[in-house]
Amino acid sequence: MSFTVAIDGPAAAGKGTVSRAVAAHFGLAHLDTGLLYRAVGKRVLEGEEPVAAARALRAEDLDAPGLRTPAVAQAASRVAVIADVREALVDFQRAFARRAGGAVLDGRDIGTVICPEAEVKLFVTASAECRAERRFKELKESGHEAEFEGVLADVRARDARDSERATAPLKPAKDAVRIDTSDMTIDQAVACAISAVDSARA
Repeated sequence: MSFTVAIDGPAAAGKGTVSRAVAAHFGLAHLDTGLLYRAVGKRVLEGEEPVAAARALRAEDLDAPGLRTPAVAQAASRVAVIADVREALVDFQRAFARRAGGAVLDGRDIGTVICPEAEVKLFVTASAECRAERRFKELKESGHEAEFEGVLADVRARDARDSERATAPLKPAKDAVRIDTSDMTIDQAVACAISAVDSARA
C-alpha cells in the first residue's frame, strides 16, 4: 500500500531535515527532489543543454559529488524555471511517490503539482533572514567564503525565481499544514510534522 507525504517549502527552511526525520520515523522511502534539479544544474555547468541533461538523468547522478555547492544551487534554481526540464523529471518523482511501502518527497511543487493526491501535505517555511542565517552558517562551517548580506540577497533572489516562475511556482497546497520553523528547534519542527502525519494516518 502506498502512502505519500509531500513536503514543500523555500530553501533553508528545514524541509530536508524534517523530511528525512519523518521518513525514518515511519519507515518510508525519502526523495529530496531538489537533488534532481541540482544534478541537472551540475550537468549544465559542465556544458550540457538543460532539457537534454534532465532527460538523461540517472539515479546514480543523485550521488554525484559537489551537488551541495552554492554554484550548483544557483544553477539548479535557473534550470528549475524551464518547463521542459520540470516535465522531464515528473515521471521519476511520481513513480517514487507511489512506491509500495510509502514515500516522503520534499521540494517546491510536490503537494501542488507532483503529488496533489498525497495523503499528507506539509509546507515548511521560515523568514528569509532566518534562512539566510542558517545557510550562512552552513557555508562558513564547510569552509566557503561568504558574507551574510550576499547570502540573504541570494535567498531572496531564489525565492523570487521559485515563486514567480510560470510553471509550478512555489506555493503551499490549499490543504497543506504550514510549519514555520523560524523560532523552532529541529526537534520541535520534526515533532510538528510527525503529529500531522499521525493525524492523517489515524
